[in-house]
Amino acid sequence: MQFLSTDISLILEKLSIIVVVVLALLGIALYTTFAERKVAGIMQDRYGPNRAGPFGLLQPLADGIKLFFKEELIPLASNRMLFILGPFIAMFTALITGAVVPWGSQLEIFDRTVSLTIAKPDIGILYVFAVVSIGVFGMMIGGWASNNKFSLLAAIRGASQVISYELAMGLSIIALLLVTGTMNLGEIVTQQMAGGLGGFLGWNVFAQPLGFLIFLVCVFAECNRTPFDLPEAESELNMGYHQEYSSLKLGFFLFSEYINMIVSSAVMATLFFGGYDIPFVDEASLSAAWGNNIVAILGILMLLTKIVFFLFLFMWVRWTIPRFRYDQLMDLGWRKMIPLALANMLITGVITLWLNR
Repeated sequence: MQFLSTDISLILEKLSIIVVVVLALLGIALYTTFAERKVAGIMQDRYGPNRAGPFGLLQPLADGIKLFFKEELIPLASNRMLFILGPFIAMFTALITGAVVPWGSQLEIFDRTVSLTIAKPDIGILYVFAVVSIGVFGMMIGGWASNNKFSLLAAIRGASQVISYELAMGLSIIALLLVTGTMNLGEIVTQQMAGGLGGFLGWNVFAQPLGFLIFLVCVFAECNRTPFDLPEAESELNMGYHQEYSSLKLGFFLFSEYINMIVSSAVMATLFFGGYDIPFVDEASLSAAWGNNIVAILGILMLLTKIVFFLFLFMWVRWTIPRFRYDQLMDLGWRKMIPLALANMLITGVITLWLNR
């Protein structure tokens, strides 16, 4: 009976963390749309949304209600089941990617130590790559099931783009694994926290600066963000792979993009910027003085700060750099990023062997 009680407690604990993470991702994604429009307004010397609620803060809620009550349209010539399945796959895969991200250290609640990571597999990085690879099926299925030639062309573009840049991203991660020696995201954060200046000098971005730049560019391409937003090129493809969608199914596609941005930012912060590590601070000493819970909450806030920085970078690039032509996109992926990633991997391997001889 004691084992059964322990198992039930663990299940309830994990379910609680899952609910909190999912609601947090949805809430942040909701207001990321608002932040993007505000950043665009500032960069274009205009106000941005400022009507719904004080300072326009209720604009995301107004947009969500509008999408919810819009008429649901399904083209007669479409494959109805797959048409509905496409946005569901896109949204589901975007949400489950965050299952292996360490959102913080540990909280002590009612004499129980609660880990702030939903799952801790030893192949956490492989899990992230696997789920991201599945996510492209939502785009492909949605574009094909619409029975619209522009949607299909956009979906093919998107799939080709993801496949092309996943190769360079994988090679940049192999170089990082040569440095860390583990694929467990929690262990990667712990290793970085052992560096000097409160972990700051141990961040992997200093050991793998080129690997980080390659990973960053590939993340832009994986998330279909400008200048890699070819699957949504309005001037060429009317609207892209989701042009036949409306109401909540369109909202799922749009929201999944923002959730992918948030989770990608969290993964970049975890792999290269210490995750929830607080720079210039010794967490052990601070924990002894203030308590574990205070330090854990500060770590969560630090990770959120790093995520917000990357989200701002996504927005800044979108309103600064024009969209590539498709041939330029493919040329960059195959003839620039992959050779660079291979060279970075080989150089990292040689240095690692020399240091460990």
